[in-house]
Amino acid sequence: MGSKNRAIIVILSLITFVIQGKGQTGAGQETIEMLFPGGKTKALILSFDDGMVADRRLVRLMNEYGLTGTFHLNSNKLGTKDYLAKEEVKNLYKGHEVSGHTANHPNLTDLSKIDVIYEVVEDRTELEQLTAYPVRGMSYPFGNTNDFVIEAITGLGIEYARTVGDTYNFSMPTDFLRWQPTIHLFGKTNYIPNDTANDRRESGQFYQLTNDFLKANSLALFYVWGHSWEYEGAGNKWAEVEKFFKMVSKNPDIFYTTQIGLVDYSNAFKNLKFSVDKSMVTNLSSINVFIKMKGKAFNVEAGRTKRIL
Repeated sequence: MGSKNRAIIVILSLITFVIQGKGQTGAGQETIEMLFPGGKTKALILSFDDGMVADRRLVRLMNEYGLTGTFHLNSNKLGTKDYLAKEEVKNLYKGHEVSGHTANHPNLTDLSKIDVIYEVVEDRTELEQLTAYPVRGMSYPFGNTNDFVIEAITGLGIEYARTVGDTYNFSMPTDFLRWQPTIHLFGKTNYIPNDTANDRRESGQFYQLTNDFLKANSLALFYVWGHSWEYEGAGNKWAEVEKFFKMVSKNPDIFYTTQIGLVDYSNAFKNLKFSVDKSMVTNLSSINVFIKMKGKAFNVEAGRTKRIL
């Protein structure tokens, strides 16, 4: 190898060393993390489907414990046997979120594109008349969806849609239209009739997850879903529901939110504008966003530019 080539290699090696050294010590290598409002690391979503009359008792309990919920309703079933009356929707769910669940609760994966669109748009239209605000999300009937359904609902004003594929973890969703919750309320207890061993396992797993969430130190989203009608009848679980609500309520470390509230907050974080060296950030949204960098939390106020380094 000639002296000229050796000199070039030495120069390139020095350049690489300098660039890597700057990256290791500069702000460019510092990861910016999202924190929940108030700088909190925990968030709780409670989500319930169908809009049946047992929601009245459920909402009263949630209000008593200061909890916030997202309620997915089938608009064409309202006013029928065992379902809420349309006239009570606005007042009953005040302080909570009303969301879509399709007009008639069909399996969307069995429908044509035009029928999927009808079910979603019809539901949105009616629920918006009842609540007097835009309905921006939904849960899939039976939790079923696929690429065809998601393509059909894209552009219909649906910003999130929940499945029933429990993750058993506290991660943030990577795709809001394929949003998987953490766990069904009390797990799969009573899924197998007269199987007390299964019920004990499922209940134990649910409460273990609850305790793990309460002890979590890193960013944790606990998303619990269910149906109010499950707590009625012979297997009455209202005392158990209240026990869980007591466990998770009035905790200063938890951000209590609706689904759309978390979507809006997450989008505000993703839309923060940083300088190249990450020393400055602009928040163009109307929501204060909390971030963590170099182990320190910062509140990036709505509509403001902030120096963070």
